[in-house]
Amino acid sequence: MGVLIVSTTAAPPQALPNCPDKCGNITVPYPFGMAEGCYRSNSFFVNCSQATDPPTAYLSKNGTIILTNISIADGEVQILNTIARDCYNASGLRTVRNSPVLRLKSTYIISDTKNKFIAVGCDTYAIFKGFRGSDESVTGCMSVCNSLDNVDQNSCSGIGCCQTNIPSGLHNRTVTLDSYTNHSGIWDFNPCSYAFIVEETQFNFSGNTTFQQLNSTTRLPMVLNWAIGDDPDPCDVAQTREDFVCMQNSKCVNPPNRNGYICQCLEGYEGNPYHPDGCQDIDECTDSNLCNNGKCINSPGNYSCSCSKGYKIDNTNDKSCIKEHTKNKSKMTILLIVSLSVSIGLLVIFVGISWICCGIKRRQYTKLKERYFKENGGLLLLQQLASHGGTVETTKIFSTEELEKATNNYHESRVLGEGGYGTVYKGILPDDKVVAIKKSKSGAPTQSDQFVNEVIVLSQINHRNVVKLLGCCLETEVPLLVYEFITNGTLYEHIHKKKIITVI
Repeated sequence: MGVLIVSTTAAPPQALPNCPDKCGNITVPYPFGMAEGCYRSNSFFVNCSQATDPPTAYLSKNGTIILTNISIADGEVQILNTIARDCYNASGLRTVRNSPVLRLKSTYIISDTKNKFIAVGCDTYAIFKGFRGSDESVTGCMSVCNSLDNVDQNSCSGIGCCQTNIPSGLHNRTVTLDSYTNHSGIWDFNPCSYAFIVEETQFNFSGNTTFQQLNSTTRLPMVLNWAIGDDPDPCDVAQTREDFVCMQNSKCVNPPNRNGYICQCLEGYEGNPYHPDGCQDIDECTDSNLCNNGKCINSPGNYSCSCSKGYKIDNTNDKSCIKEHTKNKSKMTILLIVSLSVSIGLLVIFVGISWICCGIKRRQYTKLKERYFKENGGLLLLQQLASHGGTVETTKIFSTEELEKATNNYHESRVLGEGGYGTVYKGILPDDKVVAIKKSKSGAPTQSDQFVNEVIVLSQINHRNVVKLLGCCLETEVPLLVYEFITNGTLYEHIHKKKIITVI
């Protein structure tokens, strides 16, 4: 293959409303435009000439640079670049020579990543000059060969063709060609030398075929980079300006080796990031090849897959559904059942042990209360109460639980008084009757017979100036006595019924 000239239309961008967006075979998106009010600045004006069929797009109003493609996403334009040539006749006299000059506005630079500087010929040296501001860059290469047999037919390696990289950031260039021997001795198969900057993917050297094709070719495609603005500001500074042009669902990007910035749609969006409507969501679910064995669910800037029954999300790719392996699933189910069974078994054992321990403690506590009841003369008291018939029926034997509840578990707020004998608590019985509960301190063992007789005697005393004994509790180590609750005051005050100020 020889020279390839391809004009590829980019993804359909958008011009401003009511603005034309086609010139011949190319699409012209904003910030470029072909009519007043349709472009961002003069640097982005596209002159669509109707003198040819189809129309030809030129970069700038009076320019001669033919525009063949505009890339919004990459911040690039493709132009047709004039080839430099140096030709001789059989006598060694020069017949044709040109040195093309390219001057660009500050918005554009020659792409150093997409282009190569190439010279073709067997008696050729080519010089390339360019400027980055006021700094001049000079480079070039040479190619010498004596016959077509010496020419490398498949690559541009220095014999019949040489190439070199483009310096970065250049706004203009000049190409000059010359010969060592005026093509003497090789004129019959190579009367001319050629030099040009070309988009690297658009040119393949193939020996004599290339010599013949270049003889009838005047222009080759070259890529220019463009950006918004001439200032070397990073995006975070550009975003604070009123004239910032990146619209919704887009991002600002600082391209390397050039000033200004470009806008790009966010992943999952498409369209023109400079257009007032911004970038639009890509509905990935229109692609029937997505989410095999599942349902595609579109979301802003993304999509997800809901897998069909019997399939699951691939751990290595969350956008892919893979078949569930029944064997592995069964193993997992068995493992889950075993784990759950063991957990439930341990829980049952724990609850059972806890219940048994609580039962043992309750029985021990009950036996302890029964022992205290017997030691404190409980059985004797019951016999005495039964033998006296109804004369001491007001005496009540209380349980420990009743008195604990009446005193709020003997809370300190229920204390009425303390002394060497013990503590007296205020208690409230279930029938809301207020009582005083005497809790004696542990001391010498109580004589059960004597204690029971005292209880019988005291319970029969019913005098208004004597605190009445209501009952007792014999289920504790030291018996508890329950008295009628009376307000505080002196005996004299109670006898003469004077007003009592303090109430307990």
